[in-house]
Amino acid sequence: MENSEYLEVFIEESKEHIQSLNDQLLILENEPNNMDTVGEIFRSAHTLKGMAATMGFQDLADLTHKMENVLDAIRNDQINITTNIIDVIFQAVDQLEGMVLDISEGGDGASDVRELVNILLAIEKNEQPVPTNKEQQVVEEVKESPSQFAELDQFEWTILEQSKENGFENLQVTVTLSENCLLKAARVYMVFEVLEQVGEVIKSVPTVQELEEENFDLQFNVLLVTKEDPEEIKQKILKVSEIASVEIATFERKNTVSQEVEKNQQEENADTPNETTPTQQEDKKKNGKAVASKTIRVNIDRLDGLMNLFEELVIDRGRLEQISANLKHTELQETVERMSRISGDLQNIILNMRMVPIEQVFNRFPRMVRQLSKDLGKKINLEIVGAETELDRTVIDEIGDPLVHLIRNSLDHGIETPDKRKALGKNEEGRLLLKAYHSGNHVFIEISDDGAGINKEKVLNKAISNGVVTAEEAPKLTDKEVFQLIMSSGFSTADKISDVSGRGVGLDVVKNTIESLGGTITIESEEGKGSLFSIQLPLTLSIISVLLVEVQKETYAIPLSSIIETAIINKADILNAHNKKVIDFRGKVVPLIDLKNVFEVPTENHEDDLSSVVIIRKGDQMAGLIVDTFIGQQEVVLKSLGDYLGDVFAISGATILGDGQVALIVDTNSLIN
Repeated sequence: MENSEYLEVFIEESKEHIQSLNDQLLILENEPNNMDTVGEIFRSAHTLKGMAATMGFQDLADLTHKMENVLDAIRNDQINITTNIIDVIFQAVDQLEGMVLDISEGGDGASDVRELVNILLAIEKNEQPVPTNKEQQVVEEVKESPSQFAELDQFEWTILEQSKENGFENLQVTVTLSENCLLKAARVYMVFEVLEQVGEVIKSVPTVQELEEENFDLQFNVLLVTKEDPEEIKQKILKVSEIASVEIATFERKNTVSQEVEKNQQEENADTPNETTPTQQEDKKKNGKAVASKTIRVNIDRLDGLMNLFEELVIDRGRLEQISANLKHTELQETVERMSRISGDLQNIILNMRMVPIEQVFNRFPRMVRQLSKDLGKKINLEIVGAETELDRTVIDEIGDPLVHLIRNSLDHGIETPDKRKALGKNEEGRLLLKAYHSGNHVFIEISDDGAGINKEKVLNKAISNGVVTAEEAPKLTDKEVFQLIMSSGFSTADKISDVSGRGVGLDVVKNTIESLGGTITIESEEGKGSLFSIQLPLTLSIISVLLVEVQKETYAIPLSSIIETAIINKADILNAHNKKVIDFRGKVVPLIDLKNVFEVPTENHEDDLSSVVIIRKGDQMAGLIVDTFIGQQEVVLKSLGDYLGDVFAISGATILGDGQVALIVDTNSLIN
């Protein structure tokens, strides 16, 4: 049977079922007596098992079958749910996710699932599951072999891959100290000083904290990104006294623990027997028919092609409207108006096809936070607000990894341990808030915690020592500018590196990824109170509704979604507060911003008693933009200004109008900031 035509559908539906398993297991952990949730988990596992068996992915089907048996026993009150059982099922789901990922990358989804199957079988028989000797052996080997790094997360791999693309080398540096070395921590510090001069330290084994506490024998490993010659680096390190040897090798995926564990597992010579039974074909057909009748999966490249063609249509539509208005031909005007209405409806359909809820990204975080909080020994309360906020699919695909890194960063370095929080008079349970909301033509994603915040002085000192800023520049920086330094390329706080994350390591990649999507990231922090990372992203990357305005003889476009209303005000109503012009707008004091001054537009010497004002909003903040004339509303295609003009203040792009002129699009959020 040829299954290739169904493979894409299988992969997509498997990912949906695995996400459902993760979500429902988190609910079950908090509500162990909720049999409805157990039923949902059982049904997802049952469907996944049937799909895998039908497609011929036997290992996946075997593992899901055993998991299904455990869930069935729980459902029939033969087993009581415990945290240990939840952990094992989570491990099984992780294994399933890895197998599906392998299939999506062209593999066969094969994996040695014997260990997990045996543990699940023990749970099914109401026996206490314990790690096998093989598992213990692998763990011991990893601990005894510090030359192997713990598994790198996806974002750390992104850093390494992007470094390689930019001409850097990823090196594993193994340093062995002399047996008679007395001050090991001091030698380690001196080695790190050398390494930071020649490149960027991504990770160390043991961790920096363990090295500082001299909690290691004589050898340690460092993962380094550099352009320097390995032999020169070696000679520089050997100049440090009490260094016995230095080995430098190119770092590859095979160096990770996960590959070593996989290699050891593959040495076992027994295959899991086929214990699966075919799923009920009638249910499969019914479910398949229900999905097929309501949904069709379309490759995103086809939607991109459709959007590109429609962008050209919008430009031509604007041109036709301009010609029609000039000629004032009745039949032409009626035809153009009808075409405009139809193309407007078509535009909404195309844009909505590309918009997906951000919950697709947010859904992975509760599971991740649960696991990390256990690993770090911390109590974390994750709150998610605005998961229904919609964003363009291309942005959704790219924003996941930066968010993962920022959340891991907050958990590891932001939120303190329960004991420390209690000593500081805080609640033992740290609060991590993940929030998304619309503001104008943008989506904002905020990650905030009530942890330790960022130590401003420490960041400044490190920035000066790394040459990011000079000692003369440092005192002039505002708090926000200081916090932005941790996202500078070349900035690293080595003493913050851990197995989970490192503030300053990789945050420049976060910034670059967000900026490549046309977004920005800002940081707010108060030491002892917590930090807030705010990401601003464009709602769509193509077509927007704008209000065209005129400032002197120049035309600007203001996104309609940012505008509350327009008004004509008398200059006598303009007040002064804190040396700024303001007006009283419906009981609120709203600051005024003159676009002539912002964009340095040459002005003619004539005064008018009336001013045209556009009231804009970002969240709870408002401002009034002073313009000369309102032209009217129009749908426009947002075009980037390119790399050379990409950083122009308060300009997010440009558009081509119906008469062929170019109008700049105002970034209202920058003006309010």
